Amino acid sequence: MTERIIRVDYIARVEGEGALKIKVKDDNINELQLRIFEPPRFFQGFLVGRRYDEVPGIVSRICGICPASHQLTAIQALEDALGVTVSQQTKDLRLLLALSQWLQSHTLHIYFLALPDFLGYESAIALAQDHLPAVQRALELKRLGNDLTMLVGGREVHPVTPTIGGFTSVPSRQELQAIGERLAVARAEALTTIDLIASLSIPTLERDCEHVALSDANSYAVNSGRLVSTKGLNIPAWQYRSHIKEHHLEHSNALHSYIEGRGSFLVGPLARVNLNLEKLTPVARKLAKEAGVFPTANPFYSALARAIELLHSIDACLALIDRLDPRPEDVPYTVQSGQGFAITEAPRGVLYHSYRLNDQGLIAEADIVTPTAHNAASMEEDLRVFAPGVLNLPLEEATLKCEMVIRNYDPCISCSVHFLRLEIERE
Repeated sequence: MTERIIRVDYIARVEGEGALKIKVKDDNINELQLRIFEPPRFFQGFLVGRRYDEVPGIVSRICGICPASHQLTAIQALEDALGVTVSQQTKDLRLLLALSQWLQSHTLHIYFLALPDFLGYESAIALAQDHLPAVQRALELKRLGNDLTMLVGGREVHPVTPTIGGFTSVPSRQELQAIGERLAVARAEALTTIDLIASLSIPTLERDCEHVALSDANSYAVNSGRLVSTKGLNIPAWQYRSHIKEHHLEHSNALHSYIEGRGSFLVGPLARVNLNLEKLTPVARKLAKEAGVFPTANPFYSALARAIELLHSIDACLALIDRLDPRPEDVPYTVQSGQGFAITEAPRGVLYHSYRLNDQGLIAEADIVTPTAHNAASMEEDLRVFAPGVLNLPLEEATLKCEMVIRNYDPCISCSVHFLRLEIERE
């Protein structure tokens, strides 16, 4: 009988602090722990007692890559509690802002996190030595996403214009058309990105995994819709807690989400494309179908799903800009007690916010679940299926393969250098 322990003390190039431990006996995995030891940040706790209108600015600090996603989700939950109805212009501008985050985040993940792995480079810096045009393309797309966030949100990071009922200021039609011209040029770069990712050799990883995403009858859902799944879930936001629960594991500071009566599930670009392929913009839908893989349960196709969504985002933004001619709006409302719920699709997947207000408009209770919290259990399940096939590979190669499984989810716990230090103890 032989026993081995594969230990990764620190997982880097993901947002935050984590580690991986795999204990193997006679080629069977007896223990697998994806340990998230990032200290708790207590956002839900210190929101209690704050005024409702302080919340959007505070929660945007949860994430520096998708701050607008948290901000918009919080605003919509607060509007639900206050009974606020917004205009079509506000919905369009919010969608434009949300898609600007998709442009930034998807570009960052595809080119700087995933592509070096698939092409065998230790980092994007090493990748640039042989594939400089690809890295330059990524920087241009990322810049465009940042500029679109700044135009609509007033700032590249932690936007300041979104508010209850609308925006404190709106871009002019001329400003929107100017960035629309840049988006039209960038469309060719998105098409090149799809071709590049579609040409990669994709590892095999198949398991019975429930995929969850927002879905809307008339559009590719981003800021609204019902929460649906590949196994029949179909609920509005206010029923979220009746179906999705969390539990704590001793080895992780991240709670693990699960669907009551079933188990872990996957959220993110792959789930969205699988569930909403027919709602993609026409060319994105055509290319997704021509890829011949969707729907797929293999999480390694998440990079291709992101590339498809990159093109979809640009085309959707162009359509929004074509019809927008923003004007200042003032939406009156009355502060009152109530509870509100909202679910949106952040770049990494389903994002849930809920707030209960007292009659003074102070937060009595806050509930926030991020995409990575939704995916934490699924990441471990993927590793349980995938790891037996790489245990006998050389240490460096086995390490890279495990990294790739985790990185497919783009876990939101802070990107830095390339990732795992792996120890194998044999007994």
